[in-house]
Amino acid sequence: MRAVGGDREAFGRIFDRHGKTVYNHLFRRTADWAEAEDLTSAVFLHAWRRRSETVLDRDSALPWLLGIADRLLSNTRRRLRRAEALLHRLISHDEQVGDHAERVAVQVDDERRMSEIHRALARLPRHEREVVELCVWSGLDQQAAAAALKVAVGTVKSRLHRARRRLGADHDLIGGTTVTASFSSKNPVNAEEVAR
Repeated sequence: MRAVGGDREAFGRIFDRHGKTVYNHLFRRTADWAEAEDLTSAVFLHAWRRRSETVLDRDSALPWLLGIADRLLSNTRRRLRRAEALLHRLISHDEQVGDHAERVAVQVDDERRMSEIHRALARLPRHEREVVELCVWSGLDQQAAAAALKVAVGTVKSRLHRARRRLGADHDLIGGTTVTASFSSKNPVNAEEVAR
């Protein structure tokens, strides 16, 4: 793969091929357009810097990129939790932190819908939620999801089965409809597939 050797054009083709999928994956995990854009940029910057470590799954860098995306998102959320804890210690309890962000999110209908879906999936254990996000939202097959998560394919199958079983009643909350981020309609969120 020429991108591994530093070929900028080859790496640009990786971005062209997978950028929308990585963005949609992050938007669906965060329910926030701006955060998803920032994280997508960080994923490809990280991938460029670590291109010598590229892991291909059936000639695709997508599982590797989604693995980077998930790790960066986890790190970002961890830093955010620490910062929020510090803010809560520093400010009075009378002030509401985050009201502005909540008002902005309410104004965007797609973000509201994604928040509802995100809450339904948040009730799943993290390892089951990750499999749903990769297989259903990002459209990876079970083998590619296993590569991204660095687990066996059988583990992905069992986690997906348990997630579907747990989502049973929550499937109605998700509505059994397809929700797409406007950035790309290639890999829509298909709640019906989650419930199967």
